[in-house]
Amino acid sequence: MKKQEIINHIVQWLSDYSQQSKTNGFVIGISGGIDSALTSTLCAKTGKPVICLNMPIHQHKAEYDRGHEHINWLKKNFTNVSSYEVELTETFKNISTALPENVQDWLTMANTRSRLRMTTLYAFACHHKMLVAGTGNKVEDFGVGFFTKYGDGGVDLSPIADLMKSEVYALAKELGVVPSIQTAKPTDGLFADGRSDEDQIGATYDELEWAMNFLVDPQGFSKLTEREKAVLDIYSKMHNANQHKMNPIPVCEIPKELL
Repeated sequence: MKKQEIINHIVQWLSDYSQQSKTNGFVIGISGGIDSALTSTLCAKTGKPVICLNMPIHQHKAEYDRGHEHINWLKKNFTNVSSYEVELTETFKNISTALPENVQDWLTMANTRSRLRMTTLYAFACHHKMLVAGTGNKVEDFGVGFFTKYGDGGVDLSPIADLMKSEVYALAKELGVVPSIQTAKPTDGLFADGRSDEDQIGATYDELEWAMNFLVDPQGFSKLTEREKAVLDIYSKMHNANQHKMNPIPVCEIPKELL
């Protein structure tokens, strides 16, 4: 893996896209996780203005602290980075009060948190004429669909969506991202108890990455361990169930003879 060359390629791609779209820079939500840490650092390296948002909603303290630490590290190393903290807990409570209780299951409300953050990111992006930078990696965006539709999936461009999770870690290490983020368990930051992605999915990103690669050329299935078969089952079920996130919105095409 040519780490520095990949970093340079992504930074140039970000710069070119911003210039072609005649926008002023990038807005990004900071979660305290590796994906947003890498993405924000790559955006900062363009030299264009970058606004980092910390948007706590009943946030687990460790996640909040990591996000805050990363923002401080970015601002120390890049003069083009600024930040805001937008406390959304009370706003989320108001939404919860407005919604009927019988629709407030755990997944619905977790996704509502993500969509509230997306709305906040676009408020800043619209005002400052900036682009919202997505933080999804290849396993999340095209493997298991582990993101919220019109939440963290609602972005203008995706700088790291062609990188496997292991490659995200490698580039973050190359760029010197703070150790607390490099060693933390991945989490989507949508639950107050700080549950990890592995807790929700039932498999690690290393396992999911293996499954994604295995299914490109599935040879030797009979030699797989029971755990590998279980991981393939987890991956395949999530991949199939989340096609509605990964595919373009279906459009009902009207036959010409009806027009």
